[in-house]
Amino acid sequence: MAADLEITRLGEANGKGFEKVFAFLRERLLDGSLRPGDRLIPERELAAQLDVSRPILREALRALTVLGVVEIRDRVGTVVRRPDLAVLNDFFTFAFAQRAELIEDVMQARIAIECQAVRLATQRATVLDLERLKAALARIIETIDDPDLGGLADYEFHRTLVDAGKSETLVVLHNSLSGILMISHRKRRELLRSFASMKTYLIEDHGRIFDAVAARDPDRAEKVLREHFAIGDEYRRRAALGERDGESALQMTEQEAR
Repeated sequence: MAADLEITRLGEANGKGFEKVFAFLRERLLDGSLRPGDRLIPERELAAQLDVSRPILREALRALTVLGVVEIRDRVGTVVRRPDLAVLNDFFTFAFAQRAELIEDVMQARIAIECQAVRLATQRATVLDLERLKAALARIIETIDDPDLGGLADYEFHRTLVDAGKSETLVVLHNSLSGILMISHRKRRELLRSFASMKTYLIEDHGRIFDAVAARDPDRAEKVLREHFAIGDEYRRRAALGERDGESALQMTEQEAR
């Protein structure tokens, strides 16, 4: 185990105790003086040097334990961990569940992530990545009439696409939105009840994305992906207006009036 680390008092005398503990770990992790496996000095010393009470320190450390930043071990003390980035998914899911107005903003972030990832995928995708993408495409076709399995297949295709870009940061960001994205994919599949034409769109668009990645063509891959997102938005717009395939909202109103 790594030796205990000495620390210095933070220059945040006016800050809240809770924030001091978080700031201490954040700064030490960023500058490399704390690494996974390192053990913090005993609570009494840490509280004194941060100028916070021991109850506040314990509360902050417990919160950091939930986040996976540290681990409190019996007879050992507090040890720095490599954070489990999966907690970001839970955070975003809970945060945005109560902020419906931000969902569209999340979708825009998704577009930015995937459009950069698909460009990288045309350069970095391995044969195995292409095989996984092809299998994901086949799954989309197999589940085209099932909203639940189809939504999952759609998500898996896009997740595999991001993975093929080999950017750890983009993968983490995309995975952190997975809970929200899976709900979005399922809702889009439910639109098939009103728009049978979406079946062709879903299958052919994903096929074109795969072909562009396999052809190592970044411009075409991004163009096709952006068009894919735009067509999906158009179907959602039409659904919001009460339209169906071959019908306008006005035509539906007239039919219902009869």
